[in-house]
Amino acid sequence: MASDPAAPDGTAAGAGPGRLRVWWLATRPATLAASVSPVLAGTAVAVHDGRVRSWAALTALLVALAMQVGVNYANDYSDHVRGADRRRRGPLRAASSGLVPPGQVKAAALAALGVAAAAGLALALATDWRLLPVGALAVVAAWTYTGGPWPYGYRGLGEVFVFAFFGLFATAGTVYVEALRVPPAAWAAGACTGFMACAVLGLNNLRDLDTDAEAGKRTLAVRLGRARARALVAGLYGATLLITAAVTAVGWAPAPAALALLVAPLALAVVRASRSTRPDVLVAALRRGAQLELWWSLLWALGLVLG
Repeated sequence: MASDPAAPDGTAAGAGPGRLRVWWLATRPATLAASVSPVLAGTAVAVHDGRVRSWAALTALLVALAMQVGVNYANDYSDHVRGADRRRRGPLRAASSGLVPPGQVKAAALAALGVAAAAGLALALATDWRLLPVGALAVVAAWTYTGGPWPYGYRGLGEVFVFAFFGLFATAGTVYVEALRVPPAAWAAGACTGFMACAVLGLNNLRDLDTDAEAGKRTLAVRLGRARARALVAGLYGATLLITAAVTAVGWAPAPAALALLVAPLALAVVRASRSTRPDVLVAALRRGAQLELWWSLLWALGLVLG
């Protein structure tokens, strides 16, 4: 677009990023906070519980990061194959850019998910074998988000996957593999990270709403319409702040954990930006939303350590 001084990926207009940069952009680095944050939040609960196991925390982080990268590469590949990226306006995709063969993107997705599966298997065998079916379900859900014969991300169910696996399971699971129990604070933190991750997905789908609708990709934003999708983003952040306040009020977490409420001004700024229909504004809001989740987790962790 003539009005955009730079492309959404930050490169100068008209400039072509190199192959390695295309691969990096395809990981959608702004979304990686959605994998780091729940592990950080969960580890803080385990530390406060006095039962932290550092090797388990690091392995859980590897699983989460590999899952996130695998999902993003799988989404890149599947959207290209289904033609959903033809008129997409946002950060560069590897397959649709023409700079990386689609088969290589698919192989990278499977490799990343394989790393997540292997690390998760080792963690489950060292902790509790009952984690195995949940981990297997997470890997399958990651691939079928936009792949397979029934891509549920195209049917408005993407937020369910994100809330479950990048919120509740990632956070509570991290606490469990470290402390071998899941206190109420873990579920509360999991709900918060899940809501914030869903808000980031909502911002992404708001940006792509028109092109997704044209491509037949019925995301939740497409199903709800722009006004209600914006309201949902606001509601997710509101619920996060409410849970944060409540969990300290009832004593599930120490009072200093309320430091996480300091993200409220940033949440308000993201909600305001969600009212725009400009792709560049929504891309920036998405990045701030990911940063917000990371800041919430950092402040939550600090509060639990201080408490």
